Order: sequence, then C-alpha cells, then structure tokens
Amino acid sequence: MIIKELNGVKPQFGNDCFIAENAVIIGQVTMGDQCSIWYNAVIRGDVHYIKMGNKVNVQDGAVIHATYLKSPTNIGNNVSIGHNALVHGCTIHDNVLIGMGAIVMDDCIVESNSIIAAGAIVTQGTHIKSGSIYAGVPAKKIKDISEELISGQIDRIANNYVKYAGWYK
Repeated sequence: MIIKELNGVKPQFGNDCFIAENAVIIGQVTMGDQCSIWYNAVIRGDVHYIKMGNKVNVQDGAVIHATYLKSPTNIGNNVSIGHNALVHGCTIHDNVLIGMGAIVMDDCIVESNSIIAAGAIVTQGTHIKSGSIYAGVPAKKIKDISEELISGQIDRIANNYVKYAGWYK
C-alpha cells in the first residue's frame, strides 16, 4: 500500500480498518472505524480534504478525489463505494450505496438511505434527496427506495465488507 504524507499532512485511520496492499491513500484523508480500502483504490487528499465516517468500503479500482481549494469530499457512515466508481468533491451522507462504475461529481449532495445505480453519472451540483434511487446518464430519480432495499442492499453490502475485510487481516 502507498500511504503518503503530503505537505506535512498524513492520512489518519480509525480502528479496525483494512487497507489492501496496492491501495493508495495520500494527504488530507481521515477515515473512521471499520473502513476497508480495496485493491487499486485511490484516495487522494492532495488538493482538498477527504473525510470518511465509520464502516465505509471503497471497492477495487474506485477513486475518491476533490477540487483544489473549492470542493472537499465528505462521506458519512455505512457507505459502500462500488468497484471503479468515482466520487469527486461531493458530500455523501450515511447509509448510501454508490454502484459500480458510477460517477458522483463536484458539489453533489447524496442524502441518507439512497442508491446511485451502477454506471450512473450524477452531474455537478445535483442534490439527491433521502430515500431516492438515481440511475442513468445523466442520473435521474427512478424511484423511492424501499425498506427492503435499505436492509437488503445498503446495510447488507456495508456489513459484508466489514466481514470480508476480516478475512484479510
């Protein structure tokens, strides 16, 4: 793994985190407890800060970045960022699933209990209200989320990634 101090700032990690051997974490990055950063993931806090809560999983090939002096990245608790997703200069609240290959651009807000579908592109400044599912290019609301999806997808995936990380420790 590459964990790099930049401009005198080192990444900060909570308890019980898993970082894959080839993950890259640079600069102003803070993460909570039980996070997992998977293979080829990049979290680059070089131009602005990146804050992650507890039980966040950043899956293989995902990239988290920000915009210089303008748009930091804030990620809440119990968030799954799917394989090859891009999360850039935005705010992701608690209990969110960002699907595989999705892109969430600068100044977006994704409120709690929401799903961004695989391959969706959430364009700059979009505000996704709590309990929504967004899909497509550009991403649009396709429906309200059900309790079954909250427990069956959002919670299940976040909890499974805590379990998977335990296999690697």
